[in-house]
Amino acid sequence: MSDYESHTHEFEPVYNRNSRVLILGTFPSVKSREQHFYYGHPQNRFWKVIAALTNAPVPASIPEKKELLLSNGIAVWDVIASCDIIGSSDTSIKNVIPADIPAVLSNSSIKQIYGNGAKACQLYDKYLLPKTNLPIQKLPSTSPANAAFSLEKLIESWQVIVTPL
Repeated sequence: MSDYESHTHEFEPVYNRNSRVLILGTFPSVKSREQHFYYGHPQNRFWKVIAALTNAPVPASIPEKKELLLSNGIAVWDVIASCDIIGSSDTSIKNVIPADIPAVLSNSSIKQIYGNGAKACQLYDKYLLPKTNLPIQKLPSTSPANAAFSLEKLIESWQVIVTPL
């Protein structure tokens, strides 16, 4: 197994004043870090799920992805601002410095927070819930590692994000 590397989150959260839901991942994958944007691994189903829930085409470019999120009141960020990690392995994460989620909450209309997978929720509860007092709701991970969930099952599970929108 490879060694731990220290990484700092290098791209901004996607949100605006009209954002009503916040979807949090843990920390960008190797592919996302290379692309400098969220859910960059071609096998991650995040963009397909969001497109299905908003009845929009699957976005290809970063500007299209931002537009899809912002035009539908969806904010995206990660729980972690910096950490030590092996590759993209959420289970290897240590030495966490949490992201400034309270700043996003104070500059938006976010009323509900969702975690893209269990690890994002665990980290949020540990580091951020005491600061935000806004609970996180766990959603099944869109990661290709979550093979137990088909795209259809993910879309069905993620349907809850549409209600606050």
